[in-house]
Amino acid sequence: MSDLVIGEGVALDLRLAKLPSRALARALDVLVQVGLVGVLAMVLGLVAAEADEAVAAGLAIVMMVAVLVGYPALLETTTRGRTLGKMALGLRVVRADGGPVKFRHALVRALAGVFDIYLTAGVLAVVTSFCSVQGRRTGDWLAGTVVVRDRAPDAGVAPAGMAALAMPYPLLGWAQGLDLSALPDDVALGARQYLTRMHEMRPDVAARMGYELATEVVRYVAVPPAGTPPWAYLAAVTAERRVRQMRAAEEERRAAWQRAQAQAQYPAYAGAPGGVGNAYTPVTRPAPAAPPAPAWQGSAEPELRPLPVPPAGQGQVPDRTPAPETGSAAPESIDAPGGEGFKPPQ
Repeated sequence: MSDLVIGEGVALDLRLAKLPSRALARALDVLVQVGLVGVLAMVLGLVAAEADEAVAAGLAIVMMVAVLVGYPALLETTTRGRTLGKMALGLRVVRADGGPVKFRHALVRALAGVFDIYLTAGVLAVVTSFCSVQGRRTGDWLAGTVVVRDRAPDAGVAPAGMAALAMPYPLLGWAQGLDLSALPDDVALGARQYLTRMHEMRPDVAARMGYELATEVVRYVAVPPAGTPPWAYLAAVTAERRVRQMRAAEEERRAAWQRAQAQAQYPAYAGAPGGVGNAYTPVTRPAPAAPPAPAWQGSAEPELRPLPVPPAGQGQVPDRTPAPETGSAAPESIDAPGGEGFKPPQ
């Protein structure tokens, strides 16, 4: 086992790669490199027949650098610390703190390998490996890396880190009523990383780190039921937060699909206020028809004459009843007896 310490100050129990397995992985890589040199040499021979000797020499140098340095550097960067030989033997290059290697680490290891492996026939690499507790050769010392065994889970068995992310059944009902809006993303990410790597830590270190993370999460989330272990509390919060994020993402996808469907079927109303669009598109309606013109429009208006004003001192309206013709009797009124006619009240 190794004593690798990650950035959080946690010691990881990883199996270091032994010298025989590393030597065999390097031998496989050398065979691959020899094959690449043979193929590139054939291509270079065809090009050199038509090119200058200086150009051919320059291409040969580029070919050797690409095979000896580019091959391991490129593969270890893209596959996170593995070449073809390491893949076959189940090995991986990691940083001294247990993290994945980057291009600068792979490049330093590849450049140092030209000297401690190829120029010295591997003698310098063997000597430095024996002098190191972790079996690090010169390139590992310069790049700050170490080679470990890449442990893979058994077929049909879920990884322990994934199993730790599942919701504990006794806390299912309690977790559904939690308010997780105040939980920061960095704290939730730290809890998730702890649960995925908890099985790789020493029991005492895992217990201490779980208690510290649970204490940090309690500041933003409710206190768990009595007797809940820290890892179960963190697993319940992490699982419930993941479920809510997945539900929100599903609702967002559904809303986007509805907007696309509405915009395709009803482009004029796709952006109406309260609808499902993004921009309002007004609907053009025909203007109402003008009302018909009155019959007297265009002709002279009738003259409006004021009513005659009665003489001063008289309070009754003058009788405008036409006088009966001479020789005829006045009609009798049905409103007043005696046929005197209608008289307004005084």
